[in-house]
Parts: sequence; structure tokens; C-alpha cells
Amino acid sequence: MKWFLGAILLLLAALLLQSGLLAYSMYVLLAVMVVSRLLARNWLGKVRASRSCDRATAEIGDFLDVAITIHNSGWLPVPWVLLEDMLPRQALSQRPPRLHVKGKRLQIRMLPGGKEVLLGYEIRCDQRGYYQIGPLVMESGDLFGLHRRYRVDAEPHFVLVYPKVVPLLGYDLASRRPIGDVRLSHRLYEDPTRIAGVRPYEIGDPLNRVHWRATARTGLLHSKVYEPSSLAGATLVLDFHQDSYPRRGEPHRSELAVTAAASLANAVFQLGQQIGLVSNGRDAADRIRQEGWEHNFRTRQAARQQSAMAERSERLQPVVVETRRGVQQFQRIREVLARLELTDGLTAAQLILETASRLPRDATVVALLADVPVEAALALGALRRQGLAISAVLLALDDERFEKGYGRLRAEGIMDIRLLHNEAGLPDLCRLQVRRAATYTMQVEL
Repeated sequence: MKWFLGAILLLLAALLLQSGLLAYSMYVLLAVMVVSRLLARNWLGKVRASRSCDRATAEIGDFLDVAITIHNSGWLPVPWVLLEDMLPRQALSQRPPRLHVKGKRLQIRMLPGGKEVLLGYEIRCDQRGYYQIGPLVMESGDLFGLHRRYRVDAEPHFVLVYPKVVPLLGYDLASRRPIGDVRLSHRLYEDPTRIAGVRPYEIGDPLNRVHWRATARTGLLHSKVYEPSSLAGATLVLDFHQDSYPRRGEPHRSELAVTAAASLANAVFQLGQQIGLVSNGRDAADRIRQEGWEHNFRTRQAARQQSAMAERSERLQPVVVETRRGVQQFQRIREVLARLELTDGLTAAQLILETASRLPRDATVVALLADVPVEAALALGALRRQGLAISAVLLALDDERFEKGYGRLRAEGIMDIRLLHNEAGLPDLCRLQVRRAATYTMQVEL
């Protein structure tokens, strides 16, 4: 617009000064600008783009092939168009990056009339997550660079990269048995395969409880007493508040937390037990927005901002996968963990208080904590006093934070405490339990 205004002012000045050559030059300049503006609008208005991607889910280390077809439906060629396929900024700027791009996703092309061109590149998924690939931001204009137009096209493609699952050497949380069963402090169910003893017969005992050998030996009816155990499974409580994960240790600690949660969920699922997940993290699918792109933009920055994923979310509702059995239960938990992101919403204590009524009493509560503030320890202690079995997994804590966290949990009566330093310790996570014999000594029990 400023070019038009300047040319009109010079034209008026030329007419007042009766300068024919200057007036003729301004006429030509105005004509060129009007024609170039109309051509630039017509060029980009006739361009359409479509995207294809070979998969919607992937494992860590997999490659994605992305191909974008740009078609010029007009009969006039487009002298130049700048094409940029959008990818999540955080996934590329993080060190190490979550996505590694091979090929050019930013190119300048000439589009012949009625022809198609192909833009292709490859993405390697280095970390789990939920990623938006696209849309395509196109920029074109006249040959003189006086007028530019921007458009966004090609619907985005969403890719879910699953977290890593590490096989565990047994599952022995909140239990002294080698694998699977969780002994509870209160009698919910009785296991008929585990006889705890014999007692005199009481009115109402069913016949299948009668211990016939003891009855024959004593001459009086006796009944079996079973141990109060249950194939309880677990509810994973994952603290994903960003204050618990300092930037110095990121993204390694948060990825370790997700890998540990996925590995525990897989171990419990393989045993046929019920499994669930509760977290205060943010679901990436909730913050990604998708809008229409049929209009043009005046600046490239506006086009990029409109087409990018939203980077913030005000959601405070916890992420919950109900504790239950089922063939699809582990897959649901794995998908939620793949989309989980750090957030500044609910703290660990607020999460526990918010979801306490949804935690089943016949499942062990396994809290995965990157820090143990006083409020979180008190909330877990309250669950223990309500009769729930509590286990805690402390994630890569330094000596000082571990001492404080361990002391706060023991003060609340939580005895089953595990320490996980890195991914290499995951296979033995359920076999190693921290025990303390004195104030400054520590031994590891198998």
C-alpha cells in the first residue's frame, strides 16, 4: 500500500509541475503494480497442495516418509513459490531433538501451468510424542518483490510415537512374593489356593471350606482359613508437573518416568491383572488446534503462527485411564503416555486428592515421583491410612533430594520405596527395594 501511495503522490507532483516524463513513469509504475498484484493473487489462488504420510503410529527409531503434491490448476505459470512444511518447533529445537529431518522441507520452486511438483522428506522419530506434521505454508508474489501473498494448505498429519517398553525381571511391588500377587493389609478377597491355617467349623461355612483331614483326625468339624490375597494389579500415579523436572535434567528424567510407567504397565498387563494410570500431565491432543486455511495472510509470520500447534493449554483436569482388565488396556495406557507432556497445572498432592475417590482399593498404588514435597508425601500417607497398598518409585534423585524424599515417605508409613537412576536399572526395578538400617546407611534387598 505504501508503494501505491508514494506513486500517487509523485504523479500528483508531476502533474502540478507539468513534468510529462515523470508523470509517464508513474503511470507505468502504477500499471505494473496493479498488474503484478492481480497476477500474484491469481497465481497463489490457483495452487492446491495435498499431503501423504506412510503411517499414523510409530516406534522410537522409525522413519516416516512425507510427500506433498503441489498442483497449479491455472494456465499461467507461477514464477516462484516458497514452500515450507510446518513441524513442531519444540520437537526440533530441543537438544537432542525429538524429530530428526532428512531432506528439504523448505524449498523455492517454479510451478508450470497445469503441472504438479513434489516436495518430499523423511523424519526419524527419536523420542515418543504426539506430533503434527504440516500444514504447508506457501509464499509467492510478483517478480519485483513489491507484493507478496501467503497461503496455508495441505491438511496436517498427526503421528503418535509410542514410548519405549523395557521388559522387567518379575513384578514384586508391595509384595514379598516373587511375582504377581499383592498381599493386602486388609481382607478383600481370599485365595483358595493358599491355605493359611485351620480353625473350628462355624455355622455358615460352606462345605468346600471343610478340612476333612483335620475333621477326621480330631473328630470335630474344622474349616480352612485362606490367606487374604488378591491378584490386585496396580494403579500408576505419574507426577508430571514441570516443577518436579528441572531443565538441567531434561528431557532425560521425564522420558525415564514415561518409560518406567510404560514398562510397569506392560508387566502388570502380561500377568493378566488390572492396570490403570493417573497423571497430572498435559495431553498433547488437547492443545493441538486445527482451523481452516482458505484465506490469505498479509505476513509470513501470521501464516506460520496460524498453522502451528498451540503451545499452551489451560486444562487442569487430570489424565485418567480407569483401572481395569482388558486386552486393550495396556494399549490405551501406552497411547496416553505417548501424548503426555509436562505441565504447570495440578501438583502431585492436588492430583492425588483429586483422584483419590477413583483409585480402587484392590489395586496397589504405584507412585512415580521425580520429587517428594511434603504435600505429596502427606497425600500418599492419607491413602495408606485409608487402607490402600502404596509403593513409591523415585526417579533419578540426587543424594540430597533422595534423603528428604525417603524420610518423608517413611514418616508416612510407606515402606516399599524403589530408586530408579536410569533406564538400565528398569529390569531390576521390581526386585530391588531400598532399606535403611541406620540414619546414614542404605542396603538394597533382593
